[in-house]
Amino acid sequence: MAHKKSAGSAKNGRDSHGQRRGVKLFAGQFIKAGNIIIRQCGTKIHAGTNVGMGKDCTLFAKIDGILEFVDRRGDRKFANVNPVA
Repeated sequence: MAHKKSAGSAKNGRDSHGQRRGVKLFAGQFIKAGNIIIRQCGTKIHAGTNVGMGKDCTLFAKIDGILEFVDRRGDRKFANVNPVA
């Protein structure tokens, strides 16, 4: 018997892990400073007030508060964090 695998099965079998993108916290929820709001590819949702954006377009909260999503400027969506009074 041959000791090598056939060409097709040896060259396949590799796959990358998922990158766990998506919305991590939803509108109306309390969020702490530094918590990730959305991990996204590109700016599907933009950073609004009290929200920062990382180099991979990840949105995160700059302050503690309540999260909200707003439609502004035509077709753009923004994530805002409103401070708790």
